Amino acid sequence: MASPARIRSTIATLVDQPEELRALRLFHKALADVNRLRIVRRLAHGERTVGELIDEVGLSQPLVSWHLGRLRAARIVETRRRGREVVCRLRPEALEEGARMTRSFMRVEGAS
Repeated sequence: MASPARIRSTIATLVDQPEELRALRLFHKALADVNRLRIVRRLAHGERTVGELIDEVGLSQPLVSWHLGRLRAARIVETRRRGREVVCRLRPEALEEGARMTRSFMRVEGAS
């Protein structure tokens, strides 16, 4: 039998959420994982191939690809093909966009 907290959580996910809240949740959820933060930190210093990220963060290829998928879905990272390699880069404006969404949601001054 599901716990009351699990039931509330399920109901909350079924309620129609405004697009801005979904985007904000996706952004923060993407950054709420230590391995994704490690990948973002590497990409903050320049483009990397998936192979380079595997070597630098010490995760398997499927895990790196899975985490990159979450970061791409949140529009934090972009990827492109270069021959057989996939090159990843941090979208320079992504973190500022996330901060702007957060400030706007919290109704903090300076949220333009």
